[in-house]
Amino acid sequence: MNILGLASQCVERGEPCALVTVIRTSGSVPRHAGAKMLIAADGAILGGTIGGGEMENRAIQLAQRAIADGQARVAGYSLADLAKGDPGVCGGTVELFIEPLLPAPTLLIVGAGHVGRALTHLAKWCGFRVIVSDDRAELCTPEQCPGADVYLPGLLSTRLAEVPLTARTYVALVTRGYPIDVDALPTLLDSPVAYIGVIGSRRRWMTAAEALRERGVSDAMLQRVRAPIGLELNAETPEEIAVSIMAEIIMVHRRGNGRPMPG
Repeated sequence: MNILGLASQCVERGEPCALVTVIRTSGSVPRHAGAKMLIAADGAILGGTIGGGEMENRAIQLAQRAIADGQARVAGYSLADLAKGDPGVCGGTVELFIEPLLPAPTLLIVGAGHVGRALTHLAKWCGFRVIVSDDRAELCTPEQCPGADVYLPGLLSTRLAEVPLTARTYVALVTRGYPIDVDALPTLLDSPVAYIGVIGSRRRWMTAAEALRERGVSDAMLQRVRAPIGLELNAETPEEIAVSIMAEIIMVHRRGNGRPMPG
C-alpha cells in the first residue's frame, strides 16, 4: 500500500500520524521533491523515507511535535558542514513540509437528556466523533439520542476503559445530578483530555467539588474543570445551551479566546 493509503488507514483507526514530504531541493541530496515518509505519534516510521541519517531523525522529532500541537510546519536543512550542526555532508539543501494527520476530535457527552440530545446533534454537525453515555439505558439509544457514533449505557465509571481519553478528547458532563459527576470525574481528571465541563449552578459545582476533595482530588486538579459549562450567552433552551457548550469547546480546540471579533 502507498504512503497516502497508509495515512488514510491510520486516521480511520483513530491513530494520529504525520506526513513528511520533500518539497524543494538543490544540489546533491539523498531524496528529491515528492519523497514522503509517514510517522506515528511514537516516532515510528510507518512507511517511506526522506533519505535516512540525521536529517530524517530531526524530521521525525518535528513530526512528533506536529502531531502533539496539530500545527503543520516547514523545515529547511543544509547538508554541508557537520561542524556547523548540519545533518549531513551531501552538499545540497532540502526543504520539508510536515503535516499532522489527525482523526476527528472526540466529544464524550455524559447525560442523554434534553441538553445531551441537542449537544449530540450539534457536535456531530461540527465534525466531532460523538460518544454518549447515560446511566439510564432507555435514554442512551439512537432512537432517544440520535446522531452519536457510540452509545455507552450504564454508569460511565464502569465503561471509561472503552473511551479514548486522549489530548483530542473533550468531555461534557450534562447530567441530572452531581453524584453522577463525582463518580466519573476522578478518572477523567487523571487523564490527558483537553476539556472537562460540568453543567449546573455554581452551588452545585461547589457541592461536587467538596465531595471530590473528600475522595482525595486536589484543588489543582479541580481547576481543570469548567463549571458552569459553556460561554456566557444567557442561553435558556437546550439548543441554546448546546451552542454555548460547543462554542467553548471549539474555543479550546482552536485555541481561541472567546472575545468578540475585532472590527
